[in-house]
Amino acid sequence: MAREFQRGHKAKISDLTAGRDLYIGVQIAGPGLTFDISCFGLDADERLSDDRYFIFFNQPKSPEEAIQQLGAQAGDTESFRVTLDSIPSAIQKLSFTATVDGAGQMSQIASGYLRIVAGGEEVARYSFSGAEFSTERAVMLGDFYLKDVWRFAAVGQGFDGGLDALLKNFGGEVAEEEPAPAPAQGGAPGFAPPGGAAAAPGFAAPGGGQPAPQPPQPAPAFGAPQGTPPQATPPQPAPQAPPQPAPAAQHTPPQAMPPQPAAGSPQMHGAPTIAAPLAPPGQTPPPGQVPPPGPPGQFPGQQPPFGGQVPGQAPPAPAPYGQPPAQPYPGQPGPGQPYGQPQGAPQGVPQGQGGAPGVQAALAQYREAPTGQRWTPQNPRLMRVDLGVGGQPVLARQGTMVLYQGKVDFSYKGAGFRGRIVGNATGQEMQLMRCTGQGQVFLAENAAELHPIELQGDAICVSAESVLAFDESLQHEVRRIEGHGIPGGALFTMQFQGTGTVIVKTEGTPVVLPVTPTTFADSNAIVAWSAGSQVIISSQVRLRRAAYPGHSGETVNLQFRGAPGNFIVVQPYEV
Repeated sequence: MAREFQRGHKAKISDLTAGRDLYIGVQIAGPGLTFDISCFGLDADERLSDDRYFIFFNQPKSPEEAIQQLGAQAGDTESFRVTLDSIPSAIQKLSFTATVDGAGQMSQIASGYLRIVAGGEEVARYSFSGAEFSTERAVMLGDFYLKDVWRFAAVGQGFDGGLDALLKNFGGEVAEEEPAPAPAQGGAPGFAPPGGAAAAPGFAAPGGGQPAPQPPQPAPAFGAPQGTPPQATPPQPAPQAPPQPAPAAQHTPPQAMPPQPAAGSPQMHGAPTIAAPLAPPGQTPPPGQVPPPGPPGQFPGQQPPFGGQVPGQAPPAPAPYGQPPAQPYPGQPGPGQPYGQPQGAPQGVPQGQGGAPGVQAALAQYREAPTGQRWTPQNPRLMRVDLGVGGQPVLARQGTMVLYQGKVDFSYKGAGFRGRIVGNATGQEMQLMRCTGQGQVFLAENAAELHPIELQGDAICVSAESVLAFDESLQHEVRRIEGHGIPGGALFTMQFQGTGTVIVKTEGTPVVLPVTPTTFADSNAIVAWSAGSQVIISSQVRLRRAAYPGHSGETVNLQFRGAPGNFIVVQPYEV
C-alpha cells in the first residue's frame, strides 16, 4: 500500500522501498491549462552548477542517463526514471517542478499528485490541489535529496514568476532574449514545447514490448529482480524537426552559476523547506519573467505592507492640522459610506462580487508558512507544530490551541500526586495538555512573543510561567535556587534537558546577555538562563531601609556567574 505524504513530510527511500531504480509519475489536472514538468539536479549548495542536469522537454536525460524524462504514460501527465546508484556524487538533490505553460495559475488545478513506483508497486504518493496555492505559476512538488542516505520530501512550494523564477532560485541564469524584428502574433512562451514535436518515448513495461495502452494502467516495473532478461523497447520514430520560430521564442539552456550559495539563501534541507514569497497584488509577472526586486529590506516578490495606496500612485498631500484626512485610512469608510463597504463601490452591490482577487491579495501576507520543520513560527506570536514530523507528542499549556489541522487528539496531562504537591509548593506547576496525531497545531497565548529553543542534549532553566509548549521527549524538573533574606528562603525554576524544543513566551522582545561576574537581573523580569550558570540571590532589603517608608523597589536581584558561553534571557516586563 502506498504511503500518503502531506506537504512538508519526509522519509528515507530505504523506508519506502529497497529498490534503487525508481519511476516518478506526476499527474496534474487543470481545465484549459498546460503544464511543463521538469527535474533540476542540484549540487550540495542547492545550485544548478551543471546545466546538463536540468531535465526538461528539450533535454530529456542526464549525461549518464541516471535521470530520464519518459513522457506521458500509465495515467501520468509526465514521468521520469531515476537510478539512484548511477547519479554522480556532485548531484546531491533532485527537485521535481511544474510550471504553467501560458496563462493561468496553480490555484486553477483541480487535482494532482507525485508518486513513486518501485518494482511495479506504488510506494509513496503526495497529493495536492489548487486550494493550496493562489497566484503561483510554478511549484516545487517534491525533492529527492542525499543526507547520508537518499530521502524524499513533499515540498509544495510555489513561485509567482514561472520557470524563470525557478531557474534563478536554483542559481541558473536566463539568457536575455534578443529583440525580434517582427514578433509572431500569439506565439507560445519561450519555454513552450516545440509545435508538432513527437511525444517523449514511453519506457517499455515488462512483458511484451508492446506500446503502452491508454490509462489507467500500472506504472512500469523498474528495478526488476536480478536475472530477469531485459525487455525489448519498441523502436521509436525519429523526432520531427520543429519549425524555427522567431528568436524571441527560442529557449536557451540556463547557464550554470558558480557553486557558491547566494547571500541569505537558506539551505532547503538543513531546514527542509522554505515558504514561497508572494508577488504584490496586481503585479503578477508575465510568463517567463522574474518579478522585479523590491525596495531595500524586502525579500524578492514579498508583498509590501498594506497601506491602502495603489503601486505607482502618488501619495496624497497631508491634511492641515486638525482637519480629517482627505483619504480615509485603510478599512475606514469614507464620508457618507456605510461601514464595511469598499471605497468607490456602488451601494447595494454585494461585497463578494468582483472583489475576491483584491481580498486574496490583501490577505496573502498572512497565509500559512509551512517549512517542513517540526516547529515553525507563523509570526512572532503564533507557533505551528507539525506532529507528523518526528512522531513525538507535544505537551502544551492548556487552552493555548487556537487552530489545528488533520487528525489530532488532545488529552489531559497530569503531573501526578507528587508533581502537584511540588508544583503548588514552588509555584512551578504547569497545567498541560498532550497533543498527538498526524496534523498541525497552532499555539498562542495572550499575543505573547514566542521563541523556539532547540536543545541538543544540553539544558536550560526557564520559569514555568514562561513555558508555552515543549516536546514530550524533554526531561523537566523543578530546581531550587538557594538564598537568604527573601520570603521562603529560596526561589524555584524549571529545568529542561535532552533533545527537543521548548517554546518560551515573553512579554515584548527579550534581550540575551552573556554571563559575567557583574551580571545581575531582576527576579521578576528574568525568563531563562543556561543551566551551567551559577545563580546567587542578591537581596537589597536592609533593616534600616525597612524601618523607614519608601525604598528603591529593587529588593531581590539574581547574580549570575559562569564560564564563557553561558547566557541569560530577560524580558522588558516584570511579572
